[in-house]
Amino acid sequence: MAPVTAAGEEMYALVERLYPLCRSITGDGVRATLEIVGEYVPLRVHEVPTGTQVLDWTVPQEWNIRDAYVADASGRRVVDFAASSLHVLGYSVPVAATLPLAELREHLYTLPEHPSWVPYRTSYYEPKWGFCLAQETLDALPEGEYEVRVDSTLADGHLTYAEHVVPGQVPDEVLVSAHVCHPSLANDNLAGIAVAVFLARALAEQQPYYTYRFLFAPGTIGAITWLARNAERVGRVRHGLVLACAGDPGRLTYKRSRRGDAEIDQVLRHVLTGSGRPHEIREFTPYGYDERQFCSPGFDLGVGSLSRTPYAGYPEYHTSADDLDLVSPEAMADTLAVCREAFAVLDRNRRYVNLSPYGEPQLGRRGLYDSLGGRSDAKEAQLAMLWVLSLSDGEHSLLDVAERSGLPFDAVAAAADALHGAGLVKA
Repeated sequence: MAPVTAAGEEMYALVERLYPLCRSITGDGVRATLEIVGEYVPLRVHEVPTGTQVLDWTVPQEWNIRDAYVADASGRRVVDFAASSLHVLGYSVPVAATLPLAELREHLYTLPEHPSWVPYRTSYYEPKWGFCLAQETLDALPEGEYEVRVDSTLADGHLTYAEHVVPGQVPDEVLVSAHVCHPSLANDNLAGIAVAVFLARALAEQQPYYTYRFLFAPGTIGAITWLARNAERVGRVRHGLVLACAGDPGRLTYKRSRRGDAEIDQVLRHVLTGSGRPHEIREFTPYGYDERQFCSPGFDLGVGSLSRTPYAGYPEYHTSADDLDLVSPEAMADTLAVCREAFAVLDRNRRYVNLSPYGEPQLGRRGLYDSLGGRSDAKEAQLAMLWVLSLSDGEHSLLDVAERSGLPFDAVAAAADALHGAGLVKA
């Protein structure tokens, strides 16, 4: 795992700032989150009205909450939204009532297998109200009457999402997506948001080849809304990556695109394998995060997903135990490093055509051998030139060359640059 870096500490500090906010698929919590993210990278924020048709879905009503609690006969709050946003069933409709415990139980959610943890539960598209609490808290409640209050609104409003664009040399785009709809869950997905932010900042310093579009949107409905509103732009998306669960101590996991052989799939496999990091490559499944929207058959984008321990793969997932202790600067720095390595490969990966394909061109008279004089890697660099010339048929990419030859990608890319400069290959 990567050592703690300044970026790792800054990412952790961003997660700390975002952690207390109550986020959902709509509402002021999302806006407050994007306002903070906007302090790090400039954002274009979009507001899409309730009722807007987006593909087969409709933008729902906006949900906001000010307070919620369950109080016992003495007025003591035994469950309190002010203590944690997880205590309220997401999208709970307003309620003000006094109920016996037996009736209240029908609206309570716990995790008996982890009695001290609070679960994360939602009811986005079915009008309900409820509270989430630790099983040990529920077990300690005596029979009797309880005051129940959810001070929320569910009304016509907007769905909010934001974009940040790092301009490239070409209009072809790489889409990087992170969901912003979960409340106080540090790994899922505040760590993903933080890694995306610092990846965008790093790319902006490099004058990348591709244009990089970062999308910060609510899960599922946000991605669907973006796709519905960007039908013309979708054709520019050449590659993509969904970032989630990016800060836990588990090994890195890459989930392939639906295609299974997209360029982003090849790049992540190459980088993870070559890095020596513990990792896993998983095949695509139509369950998970927003890769399933981007990879749906009508769009079929080459979008994979990078995480550490994947969704539902760690016991703290969707519980109060997904807290600030679960994520670390080291893990986020490591995830960021892999993203930077992968996009460095993706940005330089080209298909070349050999302009002198009949026999081996004379490299010496073009000064290519002389340029290697004194270099410790002269033999590797020379071999890389020969491999690039051999496979520059318009069909093989530089990454294909690196994998077939067993040479480092950087050596192959440098050889291609030299040959291009000498007029021996063209992209």
